[in-house]
Amino acid sequence: MSKQVILVTGASSGFGRLTAEALGRAGHIVHASMRDVAGRNAGNAAELAAIQGSDIRPLELDVQSEPSVDAAVAKILADEGRIDVVVHNAGHMMFGPAEAFTPEQFAQQYDVNVLGTQRVNRAVLPHMRQRRQGLLVWVSSSSSAGGTPPYLAPYFAAKAAMDSLAVQYARELARWGIETSIVVPGAFTKGTNHFAHAGHPADEARLAEYEAGPYAGFGEQVQQAFAAIVPEDAEPSPVARKIAAIVDLPHGQRPFRVHYDPAADGADVGFAVLDRLREEMLHRVGLSDLLKPASA
Repeated sequence: MSKQVILVTGASSGFGRLTAEALGRAGHIVHASMRDVAGRNAGNAAELAAIQGSDIRPLELDVQSEPSVDAAVAKILADEGRIDVVVHNAGHMMFGPAEAFTPEQFAQQYDVNVLGTQRVNRAVLPHMRQRRQGLLVWVSSSSSAGGTPPYLAPYFAAKAAMDSLAVQYARELARWGIETSIVVPGAFTKGTNHFAHAGHPADEARLAEYEAGPYAGFGEQVQQAFAAIVPEDAEPSPVARKIAAIVDLPHGQRPFRVHYDPAADGADVGFAVLDRLREEMLHRVGLSDLLKPASA
């Protein structure tokens, strides 16, 4: 596969950083975007840029800011003349009883995990549609179709919305020759900062009612129970390798959905059914051409 110009969102840590590294080592030009490149993420940016044998370029981009997204995309186009691949990875987790989160906190989760992808798409897609080629890789979550632990409602709701958005975009971009691949990781208890950086309920009084009632200590119980089903050697780097493998495939041969879940929560089964039903509906209404991207 020829060298691709790639934008990865949320590349300071976790899946995003691992993906930027894997794509860089595969020989691509990787714009590893993150917030506050010159400040709190300066160290992460420097480490990525210093990886030998790779062309990884840290880039200031806040998916919650349309001006920031537009400026980042404009810079890539000015420097490279094109964007071949976008990896939608930026996300944030919150942990606690759903009732104790304010509506504003739910909105913030939706803003990062869903509206962030919309801002990036609106900046990048006019360019991809003009070229009639491109690839969107969406980092989804097995929670959208597999077994899920409680106390992650804001995050799971947002990731389910993002996955649904990815499916709809795939159909609306197919005739433009733009491909979609949805990567579905399972839960990992190490190798990412999801739990370490997770947000907590703002309504402390409501949270205290749960902690004093029948759900006392439940948060710790949930984390211990689900950590027990994750294999000891499970780590997230294979997710990044799968993304790199997707990018390296020829146009028209990239899979629509790829799973990596050492805990085997059943999302591969759930999504297989959902995706098949959606495909059958398109066949029924005479729109089966939307299941494959048009030739470039």
